[in-house]
Amino acid sequence: MPINTRIEQHRVSTARHITTTHKDERADPQDISLLVIHNISLPPNQFGNNYIDDFFEGKLAADAHPYFNEIHRMRVSAHCVIKRDGEIVQFVPFNQRAWHAGLSSFQGRSKCNDYAIGIELEGADHIPYTDIQYKVLTQLTNAIMQAYPKITLGRIVGHNDIAPGRKTDPGHVFDWPRLRQSLTPVKSL
Repeated sequence: MPINTRIEQHRVSTARHITTTHKDERADPQDISLLVIHNISLPPNQFGNNYIDDFFEGKLAADAHPYFNEIHRMRVSAHCVIKRDGEIVQFVPFNQRAWHAGLSSFQGRSKCNDYAIGIELEGADHIPYTDIQYKVLTQLTNAIMQAYPKITLGRIVGHNDIAPGRKTDPGHVFDWPRLRQSLTPVKSL
């Protein structure tokens, strides 16, 4: 499990870093003010392979699984993925825009990718997340809140919250009380 997770120059100190072209510049890098929790598994409901990495890098082989033929041309990414074993993989530095939210809105403001950080949990809506994923997500979220103080407890949401009716992740099994109770809010000066 990563310890002493810190954000240094918009990168997670304890992460494995993979470069992707599925990103661009934020209009205002000072406007990072939302954290969106997602889930992903490729193929659906299967874990412990490198297909998520390949997908976010734009090199997913269409013939590796029938489902991949539908998605292999999509250009999506997240800032980080937390694997089932707790490994953090960072694809996009936080000061850049990852392509994770799609059509989205939070508190009347659209285009959440412009001001949000996207964290994917390797998982599925109906499969419980691992204890280590919750521990690492807590550490990472605390570090993000410290580095980007506009992200407060009330600005940590699921993909389903910003794209209702279109998205369901992180799913009904995600333990929001567990996450919220484990976080340390940043105190205002």
